[in-house]
Amino acid sequence: MGHVVDALLEIFTWAGLGAGALVTLTALFLRLADGTWVPVRAVVEHTETGMVVRWFGDDGAVGEAPLSEDEARKIGDRDMADIFVRRGSQNRMRLTAHSPGARAIMRLGIGLLALGALALIVSWVLLFVRG
Repeated sequence: MGHVVDALLEIFTWAGLGAGALVTLTALFLRLADGTWVPVRAVVEHTETGMVVRWFGDDGAVGEAPLSEDEARKIGDRDMADIFVRRGSQNRMRLTAHSPGARAIMRLGIGLLALGALALIVSWVLLFVRG
């Protein structure tokens, strides 16, 4: 039975650390590719087609973007909202500073790294307890 536990710990160590490093690097690359998003205060307007937010950019230009149903539900009936806009773009906005997809991939990578580290520590403890 001890050999089975050792084999499983070895697999979890290598798979966790290796896949965790790869997934974390992928998340870092996605975060860098996402670009720079800056916080702005936007005015929320109700139009015939739905809710729209408008803001002033760094260059003084007015940006405008329609809200999805989910974004409109999160903003509610407020007249002003704190949003994040892509620097250099006048029609891209979101409600979070970082991409939710990149954040989820980063959490997966950190979880895999933690699994690999935990399996490594348990295998070391078992090595010294048995020896």
